[in-house]
Amino acid sequence: MAEELPQSVLFCCDHNAVRSPMAEGIMKKLYGASVYVQSAGVKSDMEIDGFSITVCDEIGVELGRHRTRSFDEMEQWGDDLSSFDLIVALSPASQRKALELTRVFHLDVIYWPIMDPTGLAETREAKLDAYRQTRDQIVSHLKGRWGEPGESE
Repeated sequence: MAEELPQSVLFCCDHNAVRSPMAEGIMKKLYGASVYVQSAGVKSDMEIDGFSITVCDEIGVELGRHRTRSFDEMEQWGDDLSSFDLIVALSPASQRKALELTRVFHLDVIYWPIMDPTGLAETREAKLDAYRQTRDQIVSHLKGRWGEPGESE
């Protein structure tokens, strides 16, 4: 049985360049405007990853305009962590950071072990396959928790 959609979700990973923007974009595509969705990284020292853009384009999710941001930048830009119903950490480092930042809030932080596809392959096609696996893991986790789009509305 799928859980009810939260009102707001924050996805986080190490750099906000691969996994968390993919999760943000895919969740927006699947569940639409019924959920406020954002993403952040422990650091924001990279641009959005081109392979992430490519494999998300394949399923109709546009990531090309995504701007990476860290937890610190997120708060500077006016997003208060306490305003989220759920934080989904996609890496161990982001889980630690989210738990540290939210220890004074009554807020759920969960961890999804999503594969980091960076540096896993040599050829372009092999890299794309690794990124597709990551994308598909995210889709599987989203649907596993909140059901097929339209089911929980």
